[in-house]
Amino acid sequence: MVICNACRYCEGYCAVFPAMELRRSFSNGDLGYLANLCHDCRGCYYACQYAPPHEFALNLPQALARVRSETYAEYAWPRPLAGLFQRNGMFVSLLTSLGIAVVLIFTARLQPSAILYGPHRGPGAFYAVIPEAAMIGVGGATFAFAMLALVMGFLNFWRDTGGGPVAQARSLLKAASDVLTLHNLGGGGYGCNNRDEAFSQTRRYSHQAMFYGFLLCFASTCTAAFYEHVLGLAAPYPFLSIPVLLGTAGGFGMLIGTAGLAWVKVGSDPAPAANDLLGADYALLALLFLSAATGLLLLVLRDTRAMGILLALHLGVILSFFLTLPYSKFVHGIYRSAALLRHAVEHTR
Repeated sequence: MVICNACRYCEGYCAVFPAMELRRSFSNGDLGYLANLCHDCRGCYYACQYAPPHEFALNLPQALARVRSETYAEYAWPRPLAGLFQRNGMFVSLLTSLGIAVVLIFTARLQPSAILYGPHRGPGAFYAVIPEAAMIGVGGATFAFAMLALVMGFLNFWRDTGGGPVAQARSLLKAASDVLTLHNLGGGGYGCNNRDEAFSQTRRYSHQAMFYGFLLCFASTCTAAFYEHVLGLAAPYPFLSIPVLLGTAGGFGMLIGTAGLAWVKVGSDPAPAANDLLGADYALLALLFLSAATGLLLLVLRDTRAMGILLALHLGVILSFFLTLPYSKFVHGIYRSAALLRHAVEHTR
């Protein structure tokens, strides 16, 4: 950071460098803030005169990626679970497999074959296979814990990086704009440098497809809950209903986005990457892809004999997603949003 602060060649590339220039020394909190403000567009690596083979061997994207990974464990809540960020790809993969297996085994043991493998149609068909109380109870408890852990992590990050009260609405609007548009994935305005010095918007568009697909799926779940508990309409719903349309659009967005991001990672230049941390990236992408794929498959085959097994498979994936939510690469969205909010506050001041 001291070298970059003296050079300042990259100051127009992204939000990291203007934020860096406000400082002359860098505490651990400052480094955590700057690392999470970095979107890994890698433009600075290819422009840097001090990058390898220079004797300084400056590799800022790789260094900030390692600091980001350290912040995930540093701000995790509760603290005893911070160790789950070590070998995170293996942890997420094992817990996903375990979650799927547990739901499938319990469903098969508790339901007769005639129910599990029989066709079920009409309102309440899903609850004939897995009771509504079990779905809501287990899903609600795990989701509530995940949200609590994410909020506590956000507060830990905000406090340690020096974030105070957000007094101006302009700061909130700027941060929201940066989050929703993924502005900093545009690098200096032309995109990321994934493979080499050539610019590309592929990573930004793929991330937007995944991000908005996830939000549409969440909106579908919320709408379905409104149908169920306010309007008294039990799932499954018609194909042209709002929950199904939102979920279908969101599912395809997640499939396209996760596949696109995986393709970008496979073909990217390994030099500016922290390759030992890629397991966590691939594990989260695979889990999000499975969530969308099993949901869409369940939608297509919900009137067939395969519905029972597909429902248990999909719920097993969702259970795993909720359990790993605060201890997977997913937390980068929380800390990055917090860093963008702090940057907006500084920018406004």
